[in-house]
Amino acid sequence: MVERLAITRLGSRGDGVADTEVGPVYVPYALPGETTEVEPWPGHPDRRRLAKVDIASPDRITPICPHFGVCGGCALQHLATARYRDWKRALVVAALQRAGLNVPVDDLIDAHGEGRRRAVFHARRSARDVLEVGFAALRAHHVVAIDRCPILAPALTGAIETAWDIAEVLASTRKPLDIHVTATDVGLDVDVRGSGPLTAPKTMALARVADRRNLARLTRHGEIVAQRTPPTLTVGPAQVVLPAGAFLQATSTGEAILAQRVVAYCESAATVADLFCGVGPFALRLAERAKVTAVDNDEDAIAALRRAAAGTPGLKPVAIQLRDLTRRPLGQAELKRFDAVVFDPPRQGAEAQARELAASTVPTVVAVSCNPTTFARDARILVHGGYRLMQVVPIDQFLFSAHVEVVANFKK
Repeated sequence: MVERLAITRLGSRGDGVADTEVGPVYVPYALPGETTEVEPWPGHPDRRRLAKVDIASPDRITPICPHFGVCGGCALQHLATARYRDWKRALVVAALQRAGLNVPVDDLIDAHGEGRRRAVFHARRSARDVLEVGFAALRAHHVVAIDRCPILAPALTGAIETAWDIAEVLASTRKPLDIHVTATDVGLDVDVRGSGPLTAPKTMALARVADRRNLARLTRHGEIVAQRTPPTLTVGPAQVVLPAGAFLQATSTGEAILAQRVVAYCESAATVADLFCGVGPFALRLAERAKVTAVDNDEDAIAALRRAAAGTPGLKPVAIQLRDLTRRPLGQAELKRFDAVVFDPPRQGAEAQARELAASTVPTVVAVSCNPTTFARDARILVHGGYRLMQVVPIDQFLFSAHVEVVANFKK
């Protein structure tokens, strides 16, 4: 059954929203001001599938990717740039307002740069037993096979073909695969997950793929299958040998912009704690001018940071600590020796650590977040503890998606 809906606004995931008598109805790929024909979405009474746009928004533009609308990776390739930027900044404003914080928010900074430097490709068998390699479909349990992705950086050239090669080698295992590909300074670093134990012939076949594709390294669940050269990445003044499947900011431009803000906010600090530090995108840059204590619960990331700091001349001391800050946040007694604290937690935020910071006397706190909702919650805790929220900057390194990064400066 086809129904007509008038779209009034964009939701937080980028879906068009029709405000009806029975509540909001979400229509992916529809835009405000449009009149649409929609069809039911089985199992989702508050969602509809877009069948036809009868009256189009003047802000509707042609998507840049032929897979848009099928692949679930991008939400808003069809929205004019100015409106897209307004909507993404508004996500941060709305999250802060829900937390009771009515503060100025800077204009959105475009940090897409050359594009994404890491991607996870999924390899699955379709319902018709056809191998598909690509990204997940929108809110569905199947993979959309792709042969290109325009938001990937040129440094990921060959990544899709490599993922297909790996999936074909492992097709007979009939296991769902996640193929993590990272662009490094010396080539692609690939980690395959989900295959289960491999036979010697499969391992050799994968090694041949690595050789043919000139990969820097190929691993399975972190275990080396083949390595041409250690996969290194320039991070500030240092060279970091990445752990397999290492977390990095999505774009190199995004990392650089975030780091520039973090370093500037900590400019007068002689001692800095970098919490949830990962492989050190902030710690290694901060150590050019301050003593740094870097803390994370990822043992491989911490080890990589330790080696990079030790091998970089001219840095001030970098103390490394392996610790789960979600369960054991740094307490007030530990925090009092720092002039500044930087925290960049996973999407769930850093509520426990924020409470300890709120009760501390640390003069400067810098928050970095990929989730405006948990950022706003943690910011409210800091503000209620006496901190002033000096600046909030939304940063867009997840082009065309509903994800937005935030960096903020707090003073006490």
